[in-house]
Amino acid sequence: MFDHEDFGEFAEHLEDMVQRKQYAELRILLSPLEAADIAQGMARTEDHYLPVIFRLLPKELAADVFVELDSDQQEMLIQGFSNAELKEVLDELYLDDAVDIVEEMPATVVKRILKNADPETRKSINEILKYPEDSAGSIMTTEFVDLKSSMTVEDALKRIRRNAFDMETINVSYVIDDDRHLLGFVSIRDLLLADDDDIIADIMEQNYISVQTLDDQEAVARALSKYDYLALPVVDTENRLVGIVTVDDAMDVLQEEVTEDIEKMAAILPTEKPYLKTTTFETFKARIPWLLLLMVSATFTGQIISSFEAALASCTILTAYIPMLMDTGGNCGGQASVTVIRGISLSEIEFSDLLQVIWKEIRVAAVCGLTLAVANFGKLMIVDRLLFHNSAITVTVALVICLTMVCAVICAKVVGCTLPMFAKQLGFDPAVMASPFITTIVDAISLLIYFRFATMILGI
Repeated sequence: MFDHEDFGEFAEHLEDMVQRKQYAELRILLSPLEAADIAQGMARTEDHYLPVIFRLLPKELAADVFVELDSDQQEMLIQGFSNAELKEVLDELYLDDAVDIVEEMPATVVKRILKNADPETRKSINEILKYPEDSAGSIMTTEFVDLKSSMTVEDALKRIRRNAFDMETINVSYVIDDDRHLLGFVSIRDLLLADDDDIIADIMEQNYISVQTLDDQEAVARALSKYDYLALPVVDTENRLVGIVTVDDAMDVLQEEVTEDIEKMAAILPTEKPYLKTTTFETFKARIPWLLLLMVSATFTGQIISSFEAALASCTILTAYIPMLMDTGGNCGGQASVTVIRGISLSEIEFSDLLQVIWKEIRVAAVCGLTLAVANFGKLMIVDRLLFHNSAITVTVALVICLTMVCAVICAKVVGCTLPMFAKQLGFDPAVMASPFITTIVDAISLLIYFRFATMILGI
């Protein structure tokens, strides 16, 4: 297990051993390591060292490391492979990993990959590529164990032993009829504990969870997490078994979805490349659309301030607390939106829960708002007025600021919890309604409340 700094030292050590041509020692060093750790170290080495390091790896380990490398490194290695080397790597890859690689490669590289894959693998890859992106079919693998319901346990174990080497998992076998309709499943534990002459149909579990090929991949990943399965069977519209989705693929999906949501919540268009692999112009294109939109939307707050310019001129101290009120409102709205978005993504919150969510957030906001207002009132009167000798801070001015804070927090929480739910109901991504967008709305509301209280209490 390496930490972040260790990978830098590891990469330097790899480069040094290659330079010294200590190939036998390098192979011995790499062989017991995990594929993910080797790939992390290789990712930090200079590109011209990669082919040498990769060729020193044992065949099976090399395939596992290849899957963990980023697409640019994979492409570079493929370009340098002979046809025999490429075929050797492809033969060791699981089908779903091969599909992932094909999806990331340019057309010329894809053509070469498919040309060197065996006919059965090539056919399976092409079939999976036909499924819509982000569907269960696009991330499934066809390398699983299926058993006929009429088999005996002895026959089933023989079949598993014959095919286990090429299967992604043998922990669970799926039971089908002659037309490949899914009937149930049986675990390897059940098979080992059963008698050899027991019939699979008699020992299989018939209460199973399955997904369809066109189901959203994020929903599939959530189902795996919910039921604590290592794999889920994928069926077509006629309940014929066509593949399985394994937990490692689900983890990749969840990581991609979380990254995408974080980027949207930060007002960035999602990008598939790692940060250091993204060019300056690509980063600019991902960020500038939202920045332009938010800049334009912020003119509304400027317009509100301009309309109360005369009032501010007669009581200039109010201007000093505008940033605090706007920031507090934005922070409160962001808290509510993130909590609700998470609940939506985990299917804990539905649109039918809208009133219940609003009522809960109002109660939370009232407690938070009152706490902030009391603390702020004390700060205004003790720190600003007494310690800093700011005579413009009077009890009425402090009252205006604190009342605004209570109302702004309540409004922000309500806006923050409702917008994501309405977005989801209308078919939009709730993450789009997160912090930046909500902050702009809340800023305008906070200013309107602020100046309304100032007009009513201070008479300006």
